[in-house]
Amino acid sequence: MRAVRIHRRGGSEGLVVEDAPRPGPATGDVVVRVHAAGLVPDELDWPGTWVDRAGRDRTPSIPAHDVAGVVAEVAYGTTGPAVGDRVFGLADWHRDGAAAEYVAVEARNLARLPDPLEFTAAAALPIAGLTAWQGLFVHGGLESGQTVVVHGGGGGTGGLAVQLARDAGAHVIATGRAHAAGVAAEMGAHAFIDLERQRFEDAVEPVDLVFDTIGGDLLARSAGAVKPGGALVSITAPPPVEPAGGRAVFFIVEPDRDQLAELAKLAASGRLRAHVGAVYPLAETREAFEAKRKGVSGKVVIEV
Repeated sequence: MRAVRIHRRGGSEGLVVEDAPRPGPATGDVVVRVHAAGLVPDELDWPGTWVDRAGRDRTPSIPAHDVAGVVAEVAYGTTGPAVGDRVFGLADWHRDGAAAEYVAVEARNLARLPDPLEFTAAAALPIAGLTAWQGLFVHGGLESGQTVVVHGGGGGTGGLAVQLARDAGAHVIATGRAHAAGVAAEMGAHAFIDLERQRFEDAVEPVDLVFDTIGGDLLARSAGAVKPGGALVSITAPPPVEPAGGRAVFFIVEPDRDQLAELAKLAASGRLRAHVGAVYPLAETREAFEAKRKGVSGKVVIEV
């Protein structure tokens, strides 16, 4: 098969398109014929890109761990997806990703893709959508009638968080740079704070939840904007300051088939839309990584 691989530690300049062995499914796996894959700009810095769970070198490795495609092969004894099913989900961090014609994925990390959803849009949902869902509802405990601040509300993860929070009945305040205001409004934010013009904590009353996708000094300052009993949830780093009378949470997204299925239902009904910032062919995966680092908003997707 054709695949994008990287043979030694480094940045996107090391990505090459080449022939690679087609994967076979291990117990519990299916092989997916990839139609589209989503990437995370810093995944070449992840330990799992370079070593397996036992710490052994696993290069050359294939990036892009969001996958959408059609099941081509099912391992003996694997339950769930069947050959021909349209699916989407996550490839394990310590295994090859989906920037290839085929990828082997644990069946439990996939959900069926409803017919109305295109593969390109679906490939933008798994990591960002699960991260938003888990940050808001699993770790943040967000409920209808509460107020949430979403830092980076115009980005790939933040935009989905804005939509999910509004759909759940919350009042949503998005933050970001001025160019993200339109996207955040389109995603359903009730208000937007331009972080280049003002300090967000001066513009809001204490809120029930701050969901951070930006980090840095903004994360440190966010604890003071959380009301007692509320939460500060971050995907960038452990919050250095805990809210008074509240909780501080840092988490890394986990695969979850049921949550994927809920995201698919919302997307198929038109209540959730991934913000796809750019689409590149497989042969231009290196350019896709570089484009994201240069500031393309939303999710970058590779069409395979």
